[in-house]
Amino acid sequence: MFVGAHERQLDPKGRIALPAAFRPKFEPKCYLALGRDKCVDVLTNETFLAVANDVMEKVRRGEMDRKQQRALSSNMIEVVVDAQGRINVDEKLRRYAGLELNSRVIISGSFDRVEIWDPE
Repeated sequence: MFVGAHERQLDPKGRIALPAAFRPKFEPKCYLALGRDKCVDVLTNETFLAVANDVMEKVRRGEMDRKQQRALSSNMIEVVVDAQGRINVDEKLRRYAGLELNSRVIISGSFDRVEIWDPE
């Protein structure tokens, strides 16, 4: 479970350092997705698999169509956590959340995921 909020700097290359308390759950890789309310969601492998399986099951039952499935999956990316505990936030996701290079961001725990926010 992820709780608490941390201020970080998005570097000129689009990288952000995950808080030390969060890192073990995300190593060696995690998934970034469009979050609700204009943030970037950071998902563990376990949470990503649960979301993906839920979406595929909804498509199978006819509760969601393939267009919706593609919209979700095409806006998610797999990222590797580097040796310094940083992840690279994709440009499309940064634009969606209003995150500027070389600026402050808030990394907030949201129980089963972490959210990256523009503090403004």
